[in-house]
Amino acid sequence: MTLGIAFIGILLIALAVGGISYSQASRLRGGGRLHSLPAYHALHALIWVLVPALLVLAAWAPMQSRLVDQAVLSSPEGQALPDFEMQRDTILSEARQIAHQEIAAGFNPESTALAPRVLEAEQRYAGIGGIAAILIALGTAGILLLRRRGREFRARTSVELWMKGLLIAASLIAIFTTLGIVLSLLFESLRFFRLVPISDFLFGLSWSPQVAIRADQAGSSGAFGSIPLFWGTILIGAIIAMIVAIPLGLMSAIYLTQYAAPRVRSVIKPLLEILAGVPTVVYGYFAALTVAPWVRQLGISLGIESASSESALAAGLVMGIMIIPFVSSMADDSIAAVPSAMRDGSFALGATRSETIRKVLLPAALPGVVGGVLLAVSRAIGETMIVVMAAGLSANLTANPFESVTTVTVQIVQLLTGDQEFDSAKTLAAFALGLVLFLITLVLNLIALNVVRRYREAYE
Repeated sequence: MTLGIAFIGILLIALAVGGISYSQASRLRGGGRLHSLPAYHALHALIWVLVPALLVLAAWAPMQSRLVDQAVLSSPEGQALPDFEMQRDTILSEARQIAHQEIAAGFNPESTALAPRVLEAEQRYAGIGGIAAILIALGTAGILLLRRRGREFRARTSVELWMKGLLIAASLIAIFTTLGIVLSLLFESLRFFRLVPISDFLFGLSWSPQVAIRADQAGSSGAFGSIPLFWGTILIGAIIAMIVAIPLGLMSAIYLTQYAAPRVRSVIKPLLEILAGVPTVVYGYFAALTVAPWVRQLGISLGIESASSESALAAGLVMGIMIIPFVSSMADDSIAAVPSAMRDGSFALGATRSETIRKVLLPAALPGVVGGVLLAVSRAIGETMIVVMAAGLSANLTANPFESVTTVTVQIVQLLTGDQEFDSAKTLAAFALGLVLFLITLVLNLIALNVVRRYREAYE
């Protein structure tokens, strides 16, 4: 017996008990009014049979893997394996693949001899766990069927409590995931700050994370000043991209909601939102092959000899085009949600269409517009592919948009690419960059929410 067969058996038992409970409740309903509908009685039985048995299966699955490994290693073939742990794990992995008929033979000859042992141990422990779960399901089913239920049995209350618990669990998963992300960044960042002073990281003007293997090599200590990285992120994502995205997105939303005919809107809006579905690597190709050479030629024609083919301006322009749909969609929805009575009242007072838009619609839709801008900024700050392909990897502290710069996300990718050891300052710097970027984004969001809240209170 496998755990999959046990799951099917538990499901059949639960469905059978649910059907019996439904029939019993239907008969009771014929003699008078029930507190809960028969469907709730069936769901109550189904949940109480399924949940305990499935919890046993879920707890047994990871235990089974460890028990199988112990059983295989304690066999005569397992005791003959090498003492080197990594080699032993490789042989066990190959033995599992042979036992499951995923490969015909492994690189190590010992894996073929271990395959029957693995299959035997898996069948034995899967049978133990599956039978235990099925017995629990049968026991719960027996208790439910033997228990006499009257018309006042509150099956609906029990089902709603289960549903409430499920919703709470879903919320807690999101909360614990966020907490886990923050803690993982925090603990690894603290390890980094034990190796590199936090003042050098936050206020340093030079970024060169390469650390030599020997002390006599050049740059053996590395340089971890993060200001060039954060300035590159701000220059590309928060300045250039926003200069492109906010005016174009906002004006597109105003046109689509206030000026465009319904037929024109039905065509233009979907076409505009297609931009949000284009893969970022495609934007990177467009930036590197089309926009970047044009920007370089523009810079040279303006007399800027340092104009690079990988520039902040090229990446920022394409990134701004990419996030236009985020600004436009949020602003469109916010403007369309403004009550028509406000617009009609403005027209009745003699205001023109443009005055109504500037003085009535946009102030009323400001929270949604700010939300769209925040979403766009977050999207731009976290973008990687466009910057890798169009802006380059040089950590330059410059205000010239025609020069090459890099961003925090690009450096995080560079630091964690390939086989890395997580005990050096070079690798741990990626976590410190992620933590600071997270805190900056959080502060910006809190400031924006506070501004929107104050404005809303004054407007109301």
